[in-house]
Amino acid sequence: MGYRLSRIYTRTGDRGETGLADGRRVSKDHPRITAIGELDMLNSQLGLLLAELQLAGSGHPSLGELHEVLAPCQHRLFDLGGELAMPDYQALQMDEVERLETAIDRWNEEVGPLENFILPGGSRLVAMAHVCRSQARSAERHCQHLNAEEPLRAEGLAYLNRLSDLLFVAARLIARRTGVAEILWRAATKP
Repeated sequence: MGYRLSRIYTRTGDRGETGLADGRRVSKDHPRITAIGELDMLNSQLGLLLAELQLAGSGHPSLGELHEVLAPCQHRLFDLGGELAMPDYQALQMDEVERLETAIDRWNEEVGPLENFILPGGSRLVAMAHVCRSQARSAERHCQHLNAEEPLRAEGLAYLNRLSDLLFVAARLIARRTGVAEILWRAATKP
């Protein structure tokens, strides 16, 4: 990708439209732009989680593995955004989906089976992983919405689905490795 911005503002979007890499102009609330925005939000949230993992890593060296697995995800999300901005561009491959599946299986074995619904929280780090998980689901829904109108590559859709699963297991693993009890859901009591 050789295109680089030399100026941050162009004034071309002041009327509610933006340009895609293929030259098309679309409204800023077009499903493609909304999906790109959701990926950007997820990438930003993931960046925050990664920064917090680095900070917490000095007290919990076992969190380094989570950082190593999650850090490349920022790059792959940027690749996926590129695919949405440039419909002919193909960056994500199924081996990235398989990489996430391998980590999910390894981490899930460590945390054990889920026997109850859990709520986001317990610590700031656990909650941040859940924020990323829920943002991944939102990005996936928006991409699926776009896919219904303009078919997308299966690799990107699978990647988002698997990433949200990975982030769920990551939240559980963070809790386990930092000694934080998971918050179990309790049904409302009947009067």
